[in-house]
Amino acid sequence: MDPVTIGVLSASILVGLSAAGWAALKAWNGWLDLKRFELSHDAADRTLPPAGGRIEIADLRERVRKLEAIAAGIDI
Repeated sequence: MDPVTIGVLSASILVGLSAAGWAALKAWNGWLDLKRFELSHDAADRTLPPAGGRIEIADLRERVRKLEAIAAGIDI
């Protein structure tokens, strides 16, 4: 192998590694921005659903329990 080929191969490897490193750092920075956004805006979204919604969920769970009992052949 002549020195020009070795030089071109080395330069291309360095450019490839640099591009991969830059892409990885850019992705890491984007991920950190996403986590910062989630932390700053997630607190307002963590409210409980209205009581009417919880009552509806309880009713649905009761219906499912009754249907499962009917499917299993148990008389309630």
